[in-house]
Amino acid sequence: MNYMDYLRTDQFPTMWCAGCGYGHVLKAIAMAFAEQNLPLDKTVVVSGIGCWGHADRYLRTNAFHGTHGRALAFATGIKLANPELHVLAVIGDGDGVTIGGNHFIHACRRNVDITAVLCNNLNYGMTGGQYSGTTPEDSITTTSPYGHIEPPFDICRLAIAAGAHFVARSLSENVNQLTDMITAGMRRKGFSLVEAVSACPTHYGRRNKMPRPYQQMQWLKAQTVPASAMEKLTPEQLGNRQPVGVLLDKAGVDYSARYRGVIDKAQGR
Repeated sequence: MNYMDYLRTDQFPTMWCAGCGYGHVLKAIAMAFAEQNLPLDKTVVVSGIGCWGHADRYLRTNAFHGTHGRALAFATGIKLANPELHVLAVIGDGDGVTIGGNHFIHACRRNVDITAVLCNNLNYGMTGGQYSGTTPEDSITTTSPYGHIEPPFDICRLAIAAGAHFVARSLSENVNQLTDMITAGMRRKGFSLVEAVSACPTHYGRRNKMPRPYQQMQWLKAQTVPASAMEKLTPEQLGNRQPVGVLLDKAGVDYSARYRGVIDKAQGR
């Protein structure tokens, strides 16, 4: 199948603002589905609330649109009910690790065989630009007009510490890299996280002296470094920059397989 076969083009143009990177990530998901030739009726996209939570409306697969912060809980239930399904959750930084932080760490810990594509735009974009758990310190938001004072989550480090088996990060504009990451994550048994860091020019960029989308994209690039180059940099050179690339990829027994073992024991098999 071609990636266009997975898209509901009759729903275009999307609801996302001009300059938002979410359209790039949507294309990467469709391309990853096409790369694996996934059947539409065997693939489920689970979403929550927020700008990125609307991604399911543009895909022709099965979809489940849940409540704020609960996408991974619903995705877990769907995967355990039917392990043959390919389950992908689309979550945001507010939806996924701020409101839904509890579900996030437990999905990683359980190693459920689902893939989460988390779009991180550094704030709550849909509800007006409030700060989230990933908003950088000193940022100006609607709820921190004098500068944000809380340290942000490093989502990938959180996922690794909580027990995920595949963790990767890229920028939303790197569609081919994201496609490869999503494909690899879906093929890896167990919980997979792909973080896509995206510009939000309407709220975050405008309030932080980056009113043009390209300005925020350049700033985001300056905040990252290829994972392969990290070891060559001194702590001073690295600063607060985050690595991009595949940060963890390890084999393991996924939760669905172990859960089926419990069912067999309970039934005396």
